Amino acid sequence: MVVEMVSGEQADRVFHALADATRRDIVARVIRHAESVSALARHYPMSFAAVQKHVAVLERASLVTKERRGREQLVHADMTVLRRAARLLDAYEEIWRERVARIDQLIAED
Repeated sequence: MVVEMVSGEQADRVFHALADATRRDIVARVIRHAESVSALARHYPMSFAAVQKHVAVLERASLVTKERRGREQLVHADMTVLRRAARLLDAYEEIWRERVARIDQLIAED
């Protein structure tokens, strides 16, 4: 019943990438509209290089892609991978809901 990502390694990369608040914020920003790495860097109290590293982690997890436009690199969200991760979490939630329902049923039988 659990929805599979492409591989367990991909799921690990996705959830590792999303475990960081800055990376979650970057994903939320680029879901709304693409931004250059330098524009993203202005939102955070860290160096441009640190933001680049965060974007690289997101890119390795396939959560974002970069597109070169002149001298800038625009960062775009990849909704396919985000939807797959959401489906995986939904499947785990369903498993736990079924387990709780069975426990409730056992308690009610006593």
